[in-house]
Amino acid sequence: MSLIEVIDLKKTYGSKNVLEDVNFAVESGDVLALIGRSGAGKTTLLRLLDMLEKPSSGRILFDGVEVSHSRQYRLEVRRRMAFVLQKPVVFNTTVYENVACGMRWRGEGGGFFRRRMDDLLKRKAGNDTICERVDDLLEMVELSDLKGRNARTLSGGEAQRVALARAMILNPEVLLMDEPTANLDPVSTTKVEEVISRIIDRFHTTVIMATHDMAQGQRLASRIGMLIDGKIVQEGTPREIFYTPGCKAIAEFVGVENVLDGTVISNTDGIVSIAIGGHLVEAVSDFGPGEGVYACIRPEDVTLLAEKVPSSARNCFPGKVIRLMPVGPLVRVEIDCGFPVHALVTRNSAQDLGIESQRQVLVSFKATAVHVILR
Repeated sequence: MSLIEVIDLKKTYGSKNVLEDVNFAVESGDVLALIGRSGAGKTTLLRLLDMLEKPSSGRILFDGVEVSHSRQYRLEVRRRMAFVLQKPVVFNTTVYENVACGMRWRGEGGGFFRRRMDDLLKRKAGNDTICERVDDLLEMVELSDLKGRNARTLSGGEAQRVALARAMILNPEVLLMDEPTANLDPVSTTKVEEVISRIIDRFHTTVIMATHDMAQGQRLASRIGMLIDGKIVQEGTPREIFYTPGCKAIAEFVGVENVLDGTVISNTDGIVSIAIGGHLVEAVSDFGPGEGVYACIRPEDVTLLAEKVPSSARNCFPGKVIRLMPVGPLVRVEIDCGFPVHALVTRNSAQDLGIESQRQVLVSFKATAVHVILR
C-alpha cells in the first residue's frame, strides 16, 4: 500500500481548472519531484496534499485512508507532515529558538507561550532533550556558529536551512517543499541541496518537492512527475524523463534543443529513416512508414567534425555554423544542415576544430541518440 495516493484530483478556482485528472502514488521513502513551469499547478498540488485546501473533486489517500474531504483525520495527518515554503517565514528571535519553536506547533512542552524557552528546551523529547535535537539539526544544516544570531538577519539560503531544520525537528514522515531554492544564488542553492540530500539519506523521509529546475530534480529525486497545464503528463525516473520524454513539451523543457519535425519513410528491423529537411535521419524506433514524428537529439550527443572519419554513427551531415554561444566551460554551436542542429562542445574542442561562424563542419550523431516521439 502506498503512503500517499492521489486519484483523479481536480482543483478549480472559479471557471479556471488549475489541476485536472492528477493521478500518482508515493511509496514510503520515495523522493518525488513535481516539475513544471510557473503556473503549472505545483504549489496548488502541494497545498492540497498538506490539506491546506480541499480538492474540487478526486481523492487523496494517506496510508490507505481518504483524507481529502475529512475533518476527522485532518489534524492527525498534518502532524505527520511538514511544509517548507519557497520564501520561509522566520521569527524575530534567534536561529536557535526559530528551530526549537517548531515544537510549539505540535504542543511539545505544554504550550510555548506559557513556558520560558529555556524550560522548553530542557524538556525530554524521546531519549534526547529538545536542546540536544536542536543542536544536532543546526550542525546538520551547518548553522551552529549562527545559532545566537537573530534569524531575520540571515541570508536567503541560511533562512531556508533554518526552515528545513525547523521542519525536521518534528520528525515528519513526509516533507513537502515548494521551490526550495527558487530565489537563491548558485552557491546557496548548492548548500540547500546538500542539506536536503542529508535529510533524505539520514532520516529516509518521504519527500515531495515542487521545482521548475529539471537538473535539481535529477540530482535529488528518485522519481519525477512532469506537470504541464495542471496535468501530470509523464512520470518516471529522472533518466526516463531526461532521455525518453513522452511529448514535445517535455522534450523542450528537459533541454532537448533539437526537436525536429519529420515523417517516417521506412522501418527495417527497428531502424527507421525519417525525412527531415531534405535529409534522411536514422533512428531506433517502432513507428511505421507515413507516421509524423519528432526526432529528439540532445545537444551533448551531437559530435562536430572537421572532416569525415570512420565511425559507428549512422548520421553524418554537412552544415554551416550559424552562431556560437559560451555556456560556462562549454560552447553551444548552432549549425544549419538543411535543418537546424544545436551541439554542445567543450571550449577546447571548439578551438581545436577551428569552429567559427560561417565555417563548414560535419554534424554526426548515432541512431541510438535519436529519441522518436509521435506527433
